[in-house]
Amino acid sequence: MEAMGLFEAKTHFSEVVARAEAGEEVIITRHNKPVAKIVPVTAQDLASDATLARRREAIDWLMAHRKLARLAPGETMRSLIEDGRRY
Repeated sequence: MEAMGLFEAKTHFSEVVARAEAGEEVIITRHNKPVAKIVPVTAQDLASDATLARRREAIDWLMAHRKLARLAPGETMRSLIEDGRRY
């Protein structure tokens, strides 16, 4: 496990991610103190019950509230965005 400074990690972020994809863990430091760890994602991380439950909750919430975001006749998503995302 290698440590690298925040600036270097930011500058070479694609490389840091590639190293994680290859199975390596990288510690990110700020002023020589560890502040974060970049680790590879495992299949278990993706399929954990907690993750699936959070996704299901988010989908349920979106489905329950999608009726609140109905567009008025003649209104488009672009117009909402341009008006400052009123909804």
